[in-house]
Parts: sequence; structure tokens; C-alpha cells
Amino acid sequence: MSRRVVVTGVGLVCGLGIGTDIVWKNLLAGKSGIRAITQFDASALTAPSPGKSATLNLSTGSRKKNSRRWGASSRLPWRRLTSPCACDLKITPDIEEMVGVYVASGIGGFDVIEREHSKLLQGGPGRISPFFIPAAIVNLASGHISIKYGAKGPNSATATACSASAHAVGDSLRLIQHGYAEAMICGGAEAAITPMGVGGFAAMKALSTRNDEPERASRPFDAEREGFVMGEGSGILVLESLEYAERRGANILAEVVGYGMSGDAHHITAPLTMATAPTA
Repeated sequence: MSRRVVVTGVGLVCGLGIGTDIVWKNLLAGKSGIRAITQFDASALTAPSPGKSATLNLSTGSRKKNSRRWGASSRLPWRRLTSPCACDLKITPDIEEMVGVYVASGIGGFDVIEREHSKLLQGGPGRISPFFIPAAIVNLASGHISIKYGAKGPNSATATACSASAHAVGDSLRLIQHGYAEAMICGGAEAAITPMGVGGFAAMKALSTRNDEPERASRPFDAEREGFVMGEGSGILVLESLEYAERRGANILAEVVGYGMSGDAHHITAPLTMATAPTA
């Protein structure tokens, strides 16, 4: 019989702020975290609509050395874990092998890939940073968190596009349910607002072009929706077995009771609707 799993920590880094409390406060106030791109000139990427594309601009405030050695998608969850809302879980030697990390990203260090590719074109292979590969790969967010906090349990990452973070949380749930871990630091991070990242989604005609009011561009359930909005940020949960959480007197926020995953075997981006679903 699988064990019960609870949430004991939650934190966010996004356009509405750093830390769960401030983000929740801004959500209740009806604030939008979306604004025009400022990292680079995006005016040519959202034709036919003029101006800059609607998206989120987030500065992590990390040290300059880390910005060279880590991709932004690795720095964002680190910033969450050092924020005031971090969980009170203490990873001591007696529990370190039963605390894991599972942080996902749809793309990974896209900013690093573009930066180092430019160096290659301009100066040849000798200009490529020795930190290029470690900074770009998806699983380094999990790796850095593990190293800093001493979590020696299961360590992994998913890169399943928009589902990546949900898969990370769900897989972490199962690891605890089946006794492979007592606690998991899990969630996801994304930071792909770069010329190639935005340009690629714009080429797919996937992005909103509501550039005259970017704060209202994200409206997936609206009859006038016309594309999604790229963002940067990180969301992290701390999951624990109910038994371990109660034993250490943790503040239990919620219980995770299930998880499922499937594919519709239909198309790489378009969902399968009931109207087009095959019949038995």
C-alpha cells in the first residue's frame, strides 16, 4: 500500500514577485506579471502587430559569477530556495539519502546556448566557455540544489515541454509513495526569453500579438485568445511522506492524493478534441 504524501513547502519566483506571500498578495489584488520584453529588441518577432512582444521580464539578482556558470533556468529555483518562504526541512546526515530533488524545465539553458553559439561563430571553438555544457543542461537545477543542501536521494529532471513541472511533481509523489524517498524538492523553472526562444515560438504563430496591452495578453480561456505568453520563473514544492512530516512537526499545507499522465497520440502541438477522436 502506498504512503500518503503532503506538501510542506512552496515558493515562487515570477513576474509577480519573489516568495509565495507576495505573489499571492499580488494575485488577490488582480495585478499582472506580464510586461514588454526589455532584454532585447523584439519588435521584429511579432509581425504583423507592431511594438514589443508581450512577455515577462524577470531579473534573478544572482551574482555575476553564477550568471556565467549557470543558466537562468538553474538560478531561478535556487533563488526560490533562499527566499523567505523556504521550507523548514533540515537535511541532516541521518536523512540526507532519503531527500531527493526533481526540478524540470521545458528547454533548459537556452540563454547559455545562444550566448556560447555566438562566441563560436565570432571566435571559433576556443571561445566556448568550459561551463557551457554544465550551464545548459536541464538537470543542473536539481544538481545545484542537491549540492547546496546535501540532498543525496533521487535526483532527476524532466524536459517534457509544458508538462515538465507537473511530471516532476507527480514522479516525486510516486518516489515517496513507494518508499524511495521521505522528502522531495520538486517543481520547475524556465528562462527562454531570448531572441531565438521568442523567435522560434513566433515562427510557429504560437505567441500572442496583443502588444498594445501586454498585461492582458494571456487569456487562454477567452473567446478572443490568439496565442500564449512566454514567461520566466520557477515554482518549487517540498513534498514529504505524511509520517515523516508529522514526526518532525512540519507545517502541512496540503495533501497530494493522485497523479496521472497520458498522451493522445495525435499531433506534436494540437490537442485531440472529442470531434476528431477515433471511435472504437
